[in-house]
Amino acid sequence: MLAILSYNSKALWYLTRGFGLVALVLLTISVLLGVIQTVRFVRPGVPRFVVFGLHRNVSLLAVVAIGIHVATAVMDSYAPIRAIDVFVPFVSRYRPVWTGLGALAVDLLIALVLTSLLRNRLGYRTWRLVHWLAYACWPVAVLHGLGTGTDTRLGWVQVLYLGCTAVVVVSVWWRLAKGLTTEVAAVRGVAAVASVALPLAVLPGP
Repeated sequence: MLAILSYNSKALWYLTRGFGLVALVLLTISVLLGVIQTVRFVRPGVPRFVVFGLHRNVSLLAVVAIGIHVATAVMDSYAPIRAIDVFVPFVSRYRPVWTGLGALAVDLLIALVLTSLLRNRLGYRTWRLVHWLAYACWPVAVLHGLGTGTDTRLGWVQVLYLGCTAVVVVSVWWRLAKGLTTEVAAVRGVAAVASVALPLAVLPGP
């Protein structure tokens, strides 16, 4: 199957673009569920473990979507993206800034996955601090998509980006409203600034 796709650049292009958008939606849902879980938002008849399970499964699906997005981008001969470009930011010959942001998002996601797998050994405090990277991973991934995505000029794609941005902005400010501790004050401050600046970047130009 992979051999067939490697000779079909058009199929790889669609897979790369499609799974990039799927990853955006899944990451957005993951952030929302993470906030709901953190603020202990409870609805009648919905146990907390249900939200926890959804958050974990959606996050895993996002990792799979990103994996396919990255693999097909490397396989596609149209853009000279190497395997090293996926993990080392800003060394790619193809759109180095925007591709570098994608590599940075991948690195942040790997850190989140590894710390989640080692949560019992790291301790809750360390895991929680690293887990705040989720708020950085999302805007970095969005900027990567806006910079490299050739389909961002499409109206429905712009609506998708704006909708996902609105969900995350509301989620971040909801989380901020629940209290600010010195432990994560700087991280939340960056999140607040990003939540204002990012929608301006996502808005379609004239």
